[in-house]
Amino acid sequence: MRYSPDLLAKSPEPVLVSLSRTGNRDAFAELVARRQAWVRNLMRRCSGDAALADDLSQQVFMQAWRTIRQLHDARRFAPWLKQIAINMWLQHKRRADPLHRADQHSDADSPQQEQPAIALDLDRALGTLTDDARLCIVLSYHERMTHAEIESLTGMPLGTIKSHIRRGTHRLQEELSAYADVSGELT
Repeated sequence: MRYSPDLLAKSPEPVLVSLSRTGNRDAFAELVARRQAWVRNLMRRCSGDAALADDLSQQVFMQAWRTIRQLHDARRFAPWLKQIAINMWLQHKRRADPLHRADQHSDADSPQQEQPAIALDLDRALGTLTDDARLCIVLSYHERMTHAEIESLTGMPLGTIKSHIRRGTHRLQEELSAYADVSGELT
């Protein structure tokens, strides 16, 4: 059954998820439109590469479309989608990707919610971290996940996560010290 785009745009997310679970492509397209920037931003923060983030985001939504019937609680769509995104990133990281760390594309053309200079500096600083440390930092600070949630999502030991966050935060503070105010705290 086809629904008007206007009706779908006004529908609550659980309704769209329920319709998508029945195979309604229009409802799923609306879910993608609502969540696409969030998934891309998460992938960009994890990878440090806008082009790779776009590719991974597309893979996330393809996987979500293939498996949405397995999502039994439509209200859990956001955490379910986040799990798919993190799994996609971890799978990518495990593969021997010859383009990993290739600096062929600039993030400067990507839409960003932060001020452009700050976002570029943050992306550069995140790029100095190891992949695991960057993932833990992004999930902790950007996605506001607890250490236990990160442990559950990534399968990393809790102590390792805490170390990555502590050391990564220290490294980011060093890299971004120009943004520190008079009291020495990052703004």
